[in-house]
This record gives sequence, C-alpha cells and structure tokens, in this order.
Amino acid sequence: MCTAVTYRTKDHYFGRTLDYDVSYQERVAVTPRNYPFHFRRVKSLESHYAIIGMASMAGDYPLYYDATNEAGLSMAGLNFPGNADYKPEISGKDNVAPFEFIPWILGQCSSVAEARHLLSNINLADIRFSEDMMLATLHWIISDREESITVESVKEGLKVYDNPVGVLTNNPPFDYQMFYLNNYMGVSREEPQNRFSDGLRLAAYSRGMGAMGLPGDLSSSSRFVRAVFTKMNSVSGDSESESVSQFFHILNSVVNPRGCVHMGDGRYEVTMYTSCCNTDKGIYYYTTYENSQITAVDMHREDLDGKTPVSYPLIQGQQIRRQN
Repeated sequence: MCTAVTYRTKDHYFGRTLDYDVSYQERVAVTPRNYPFHFRRVKSLESHYAIIGMASMAGDYPLYYDATNEAGLSMAGLNFPGNADYKPEISGKDNVAPFEFIPWILGQCSSVAEARHLLSNINLADIRFSEDMMLATLHWIISDREESITVESVKEGLKVYDNPVGVLTNNPPFDYQMFYLNNYMGVSREEPQNRFSDGLRLAAYSRGMGAMGLPGDLSSSSRFVRAVFTKMNSVSGDSESESVSQFFHILNSVVNPRGCVHMGDGRYEVTMYTSCCNTDKGIYYYTTYENSQITAVDMHREDLDGKTPVSYPLIQGQQIRRQN
C-alpha cells in the first residue's frame, strides 16, 4: 500500500511512499523530450515534456510509479485493489492503457486544468503492457502547485474528484476517504480542554494530547487521516533543506516498518522507498528502506533534448556519517 502527498512552501513538492513486499528493481528515470512514447491505441508522442520519477524499466520504456514533468505537473499511481475497473475499448474515446496513463498525461499537460481537459474523453482500457505482466489496479493523484485531483476508473465509470487535501492512499474510494475525516474533526494540535464533564477536574498530563484519537494503525484509511493531519498542520521554513526535510517528516508519519504487516510465507510489507520531488526545480529526492540518507537526482543535469531515457539504480545500503 502507499501514501502520496503534496506540500508547498516557496516551491511546490510532490512525493509518495511505496509500501510493498517485493521490489521490481525501481530506478529514478529521466525521460527526455524526444524519446518517442508509442501508445497502444492513441497517437504517439514523438516529442513531449521531459519527465523525472520512479519507474521500473522495461527495456528502455519507463513504467512510472510517480513522476513530475518539467512544467511542474506531477502524478502518482497507488494500489486500488477491488475497486479499480478498466473497460473494454470504446470507439470515439482516447483508449489509454493504465501503464501509459502517467506519460500520456505528463507528456502533454502543464497543469491540472489541462489534464482535466484530456480526462474528459479518456477511457482507461483493459490493456496489459505484456502477457506476462498483470494489470496494476490503481487510482491516481495529479497535482500542480495550485490544485490536486484524484482519478478513479471504477465499475460506474471514470470519476475525477477535486482533492483539496493533496493526499491519497489506497482503499476505499476517494470520496469515502474524505468523508472519514469528519470522524476526526475534534483532533487538534492544540492542548485539549476539559469538555468531558464540568464536575471533574481533568487536565492534560502530556504534550500532544490534542491529537488523541488520531488513528495509529497501518490501514490505508488510517494512513490517509494521519497524513492529512500531519500535512495540514505542518510548519517549515521556505529553504530547500527545510522544505525537503519537512516533506520527509510528513511521510515518515505513515511509514511501514518490516514486521508490522505480515503477508504470509515469511513476507512483510515495508516502505520500500519514500520520494519527494521539487516540482519547480525538477529535483527528485528519495530514501529507501535500508538507506535513510536522502539522495537527489536533478533532471536538468541531463540532456533533456535527447532521445534515450537515463535511469539510476536506487542506493540501498545504509549511509552512515561517522563523527569520530
């Protein structure tokens, strides 16, 4: 399972956790403007916005999990099992395969408004990348520095929701996730006041008690509430260092340590990586489960007019700086 978050100081930031029990050799991939994206049923993009993000490379084709383009538009796909429903091809629609969705949007849109326009005629079609790859059951968050939306292809059809909190996890569908926030309207970052009874002298005995009742489990609905609370109450300076550090602290509120979610057969779901992209500067930061040091890849240090994607394997081993 996963959590995606947006955050804004002087610059805009977008990132996510990927919680899973197996790696697909994820890499930070930069796709330059002239790499041809050949789509299965819609017109190819021979040139497009340059893109940086986390991907599994199928040959030279980046299967993006999350990405940002050079215009500052970002997008991430999160697991949505039991609810994602892709349709047969529909005549007159833009029949886009789920694995193509991120490059199709980010390749040609510079804003959420432009993405909304493309979404008005899209059909997320039941098309696999290859016969030996399963269809990933996903829903998506699309964000720029001004707004976010959530896109879900469900049995009833394609649904596009305004996302005023700039957060997405997994199940249930997004409208239910937003409704659940009503259950926590009494949670606060302030010291609690005694509303239990006028006849009892009750007092806070610890800092942070205003947040009592905030869910602490690792389910997707609880992670959504916790991430929204942390993000909406987050305070940091505007510098790159302060902003990036704070972003990782926000996502650290929902990380998944090995051992807490048992998948059976000795397998455990863990937070395999955590990412943070400065969408204004095109710098992609990440940590991995074994390496808590932040690593950065700058898309503008690559040849963005090239024709071949460049990718970097994740630095997995723990990096410890010794002081003596």
